[in-house]
Amino acid sequence: MYDQLKKIIEDSNNIVFFGGAGVSTESGIPDFRSTDGLYNQKYKFPPETILSHSFFITKTRDFYDFYRDKMICTSAKPNKAHYALAELEKQGKLKAVVTQNIDGLHQLAGSKKVYELHGSVLRNYCMKCRKFYDISAVTESTDIPKCSCGGTIKPDVVLYEEGLDDNTVRKAVNAISKADVLIIGGTSLNVYPAAGFLNYFNGSKIVLLNKSETSYDKYADIVIRDPIGQVLGEVVQC
Repeated sequence: MYDQLKKIIEDSNNIVFFGGAGVSTESGIPDFRSTDGLYNQKYKFPPETILSHSFFITKTRDFYDFYRDKMICTSAKPNKAHYALAELEKQGKLKAVVTQNIDGLHQLAGSKKVYELHGSVLRNYCMKCRKFYDISAVTESTDIPKCSCGGTIKPDVVLYEEGLDDNTVRKAVNAISKADVLIIGGTSLNVYPAAGFLNYFNGSKIVLLNKSETSYDKYADIVIRDPIGQVLGEVVQC
C-alpha cells in the first residue's frame, strides 16, 4: 500500500489533501468522535451544546471555561503528517490543504495554502468593533475576554448553528474540483457540509488514510488504516 501511495504521489503534480481531527491526534490534540474523544467525555453540558452559537451568546463564561480547557492546546507541535504535506507543497505537488481543524498546525509546519473550513483558535475578533486579536487575548484572560472598546471577543471558529465562510468554501471546492489526486486523512466524513465537498472531486485517484471505516472507503483507490503521520512520514521524505 505504501509503495502504491508513493507512486501516486510521484506521478501527480496536482494533489489536494482533505483532513480532519485525526491529523492532529499524533500532536496530542484529542479528536471528537473516537472512544476517547471529546464527545464521549462527560461535562456539565454536552460538548455539542457548549460549542454552539446560542450557548456562546447565552452562557459565554461557561463556553470559555470549556474552550480554554479543551479546545486550545498551545503546546502542540506539528507531526510528521503536517511536515510531509508542507514538503509536498514545497515540491509543487500539493496545491492545497483543506482542513476541518482549527489548531493552525499546518501553517506552523510550513504549509502556505491552507483552507480552514472551521476557522482557527489563533484568530479572535471583537463582536462589536471587529478588531482582531491573537490567541493570547483568550489564554491570558481568566474571564470573558473583552476588547478595548468593551465588546466581547469571540474565537474566529465556526460554532454549531453558524455557517462556513463563503470565500473559504469557494476556494476549497475549487481546489478539490481541479485536483487529479485527493488524499483524505483523519476524518470520519460525518461532518457536513464539509464532507460534502468531496463530491466535487473530478480527478483520477482517491487515497483514504483513516483508522476506522468511512462511508467513502468504497470510492477510494487505496485505504490505509495506519496513523497518518506514520504513513506520510514514510512515503514523503522531508
